[in-house]
Amino acid sequence: MFTRRLFFKLTAIAGAAGPMQAFAQGTLAPPERLALKGYDPVAYFTIGEAVPGVAAYEHVWDGMRYRFASGAHRELFRAQPEKFAPQFGGSCAMSLSTGVRREADPRNWVISNGSLYVFAGAGGVERFRQAPDMAAVRVAENWKSLKSSPTQ
Repeated sequence: MFTRRLFFKLTAIAGAAGPMQAFAQGTLAPPERLALKGYDPVAYFTIGEAVPGVAAYEHVWDGMRYRFASGAHRELFRAQPEKFAPQFGGSCAMSLSTGVRREADPRNWVISNGSLYVFAGAGGVERFRQAPDMAAVRVAENWKSLKSSPTQ
């Protein structure tokens, strides 16, 4: 009797989770990837710091889900996403310059020529600052072929 009751409860729970089952079966689009590990892209420009965003202030743009520290930051991003979004999908700029797509740590960042670049570590930030224009050109060239490759 206990087993039957448990079975019916689990069946009811599974039925409520129908959308997840549909996602698992491939009938729904996959959820958007969280950009910048949830850090607010606007805060780099307005506050000058890496600030975690919150789930209450999200916006999907260019296939990625961005989080913001405030509704005002979300609205700034909505108005000009190209201005605030990280370059190269938020991948490490210095790794891309060497031909490798690597996930960045959004606490390592630089704004150069009005664009946000993020890096896997502090060493990448320092190397980028030594020759930002040359690094940006190499990254842009490599990005064409690495854009759809998996992140390491």
